Amino acid sequence: MVVEYRVEALAAAAEVSVDTIRFYQGRGLLPPPKRVGRVALYDDEHLNRLSQVKALQLRGFSLAVIARIVRGELDPADEALVEAVVAASEASKGEQEEFWTLAELGQRAGVAVVLLEALEREGVLVPRRQRGEARYTQADLAALRSGLKLLEYGLPLGEVLEVAREHERAARLVAERAVTLFDLHIREACHENGEAPAKLVEAFEALLPATVSLIAHHFRRILLAVAQEHIEAVGDDEELAAVRVESQRRLEPPMAVER
Repeated sequence: MVVEYRVEALAAAAEVSVDTIRFYQGRGLLPPPKRVGRVALYDDEHLNRLSQVKALQLRGFSLAVIARIVRGELDPADEALVEAVVAASEASKGEQEEFWTLAELGQRAGVAVVLLEALEREGVLVPRRQRGEARYTQADLAALRSGLKLLEYGLPLGEVLEVAREHERAARLVAERAVTLFDLHIREACHENGEAPAKLVEAFEALLPATVSLIAHHFRRILLAVAQEHIEAVGDDEELAAVRVESQRRLEPPMAVER
């Protein structure tokens, strides 16, 4: 016997709001209901789908990805890879990260939300996606405090933001190129060879930190080189002497070298 629900009954059974059901329908997460006149009727298929969506959200998938999963557009290898991407920046040593809203980040940093909203629009603040929502972590707080330190030394906010925007554009191009390389040479190869999803996830988890380390190291070296070249070109004798002394010190953290 098929059990049918009106939307209010379905919402109660699934422990979600009516607005959520309608929102999910609009995003293609639920199949359309049966219509009897002007009445929309749902069944256990819809109830099971809502349970599936909630379970996938708990695993950290965004609604856009969930829509592809429930429509059967992602194979198991891709689903496992997406989950690995979601979990890639979890805290080390198995610790659970805290996830904050933009307002909560502002409270911890002592910065007005309106400024953080502007930074988010400019692409300077890039949120994590946690259960489909934009969230920030301790790493964002540390980065924000570093940005505030630049302002404390008298750098103009507008020009700092312009540098940040230029960096965001350049970083996005590099990231898109890196992802394309991974897709062409790793993901597609795993699919063609019929390798298990775990193999694809293993490759991603190895290559992500290696790529981040390489790019961070390269940028730091370039920044230090440009700074030294600039001071040597325009500095007076005292500044040049100070730069020569500093150049003998370690100005970057030691990097672990595999043996």
